[in-house]
Amino acid sequence: MRARYRIPLNVALTATALTAATVAYAAGFEARSFRLRRVSVPVLTPGAGPLRLLHVSDIHMVSGQRKKQRWLRSLAGLRPDLVINTGDNLSDPEAVPETIDALEPLMEFPGAYVFGSNDYYAPRLRNPARYLVERASGRYGLNGNAPAHHVPRNPWWELRDAFDQAGWANLSNARGHLKAAGTEIALTGLDDPHIRRDRYDEVSGGPAPDADLSLAVVHAPYLRVLDAFTADGYPLILAGHTHGGQLCVPFYGALVTNCDIDTDRVKGLSTHETPSHRSYLHVSAGCGTNRYTPVRFACPPEATLLTLTARET
Repeated sequence: MRARYRIPLNVALTATALTAATVAYAAGFEARSFRLRRVSVPVLTPGAGPLRLLHVSDIHMVSGQRKKQRWLRSLAGLRPDLVINTGDNLSDPEAVPETIDALEPLMEFPGAYVFGSNDYYAPRLRNPARYLVERASGRYGLNGNAPAHHVPRNPWWELRDAFDQAGWANLSNARGHLKAAGTEIALTGLDDPHIRRDRYDEVSGGPAPDADLSLAVVHAPYLRVLDAFTADGYPLILAGHTHGGQLCVPFYGALVTNCDIDTDRVKGLSTHETPSHRSYLHVSAGCGTNRYTPVRFACPPEATLLTLTARET
């Protein structure tokens, strides 16, 4: 007769307490511990003065998130030269007015935006473990998801109208131009590849020859998109979507990316290469979470102030 092994009561209680403390920390503290990341990127023409670009992403606003709203409003105090918003502003269809109010001070600056899937669709409760299963099976994020059907919609058009009225360029499968600190900037953007709304053939052709700087903007950094932008010669690509892994392992990093990019580039500044070109890639870890998984661990919410500097000759 096989002897049964029982976990000692004190061990079980300790493990339960540690789990509860970790969840409380991840939801109650770290998910609300907003940070500003600062990086420099040498992409401007030789001799050009620096340009300060504020990158915000994955706000996932839920009605009543006052601390997040105050923090977003405070970012205007940085006085950036331009603002790029890479989508997933919403995680609550009722939160559009609060999102617009939080971003209103930033709309005083030149800017541009793309949308992510959570701008279009209301969030759904999903098992977060499925990302690990899909990653292990090799099916993880290869092409993104088909557009959702029979899912409640968010009033994304209200966000669009507010951004457009402020003069921000809508880059959803579109090109745009803006001038910031005397610099002529051409922008090329895509709608969200995560739900297969990207149409690169509509914006292909590479950087604008008459601009001082060309930027590529997209919500989800899928490899097919990064390859296309890089092959066309864009010096800098801005993206979000990954949440930096959201639940990371200390001293190891992210386990998943929610797309087909590797975990080493899940957040921050890196590079992407094709046979003929190399681009800088900045992936924002974002400053929010899906309302049904409001936790972060070893991956605090953030925005990034990128100082664009002159490249070497």
